[in-house]
Amino acid sequence: MFAKSWMAIGFALLLFVERALFAAEPTTAASKSLAAVTLANAVEPSPNSPDEPLAGEYSLERGKHFLDSAALAWQKERDCMTCHTNYLYMLSRPALGSDDEAHRSVRQYAEDLVTKRWPDKGPRWDAEVVMTALTLAANDAATSGNLHPVTRTALDRMWTVQQAGGGFEWIDCGWPPFELQDEFGATMAALAVSIAPEKYAETPAAKDGIAKLRTYLAKTQITSLHHRLMVLWADTYRPGWLSPGDRQALLDQLLPLQHEDGGWSAASLGNWKRADGTPQDVQVSDGYGTGLAVYLARRAGISASDPRLVKGVGWIKSNQRASGRWFTRSLHKDNKHFLTHAGSNMALLALSACDALR
Repeated sequence: MFAKSWMAIGFALLLFVERALFAAEPTTAASKSLAAVTLANAVEPSPNSPDEPLAGEYSLERGKHFLDSAALAWQKERDCMTCHTNYLYMLSRPALGSDDEAHRSVRQYAEDLVTKRWPDKGPRWDAEVVMTALTLAANDAATSGNLHPVTRTALDRMWTVQQAGGGFEWIDCGWPPFELQDEFGATMAALAVSIAPEKYAETPAAKDGIAKLRTYLAKTQITSLHHRLMVLWADTYRPGWLSPGDRQALLDQLLPLQHEDGGWSAASLGNWKRADGTPQDVQVSDGYGTGLAVYLARRAGISASDPRLVKGVGWIKSNQRASGRWFTRSLHKDNKHFLTHAGSNMALLALSACDALR
């Protein structure tokens, strides 16, 4: 009898230890701890592919790891900043935590453009001036809340490249939605001056630039819904770029584009032609379309509990890929799909806006 009792106790202990060991093991990709990404160890993520499997479980840690890897590898290997990767990273990363070496490295690179490259060699393009000013200003607003002296220098320089008619000469590679059309540059300048902290918009240089921008935007027919949404974004920080009726009209155009699965398609936000001659796919939801729609709707005052946003958040959390990214098909041609980087930034920014990061 005693032997049987000790045998039972021993079996119970063995079972307890076994369960404890299994509980201690990370059983999913989402639960595994990932090493912090730095410039020294940054490796470019695997190619963006529509065939990458879904993660199965949403992971903030993997999403952050993908953003850090993409941004730092781009900076290290290409020695530049670009809208779809580093610049959007500067906008979104503070929502995930700014006290990380990865974030500090990208921020420092942006500051070095202003303090080192521009005085020595000058900016590569006017677009670099606008985007650097915007993302530094947004980064300031999301972190310290104070306008950094380097940011002020970048913003002041932005007005020196403004054209007489109020617009900006933009990079036009035919790569939607960022690298084409001068009107997109004007919307980015409007967002930059609107988001800048410490009432930068009230400075003499900014007031004059804003007046010219208003004239340009009033005279320019912006055909792309995407670019008009950028004006909405600016208006959520500094009302007056749109009338209340225009703001509502944009939301009324954007929100019905939501698919049954809860997501939106980036291709539905403009009438862009693909370089390979194939049609745009407006039926498949993606990270950029969904993230942008949810984020801007939230910024415009729609409650996070609104059923449309709840479905959007649900789509984001259930469509993360195994690597941590949110795939978005290129609107240009099917090769690099770098819009996936932008989509991943916007997806996490949307979750943050809806208090759904965790």
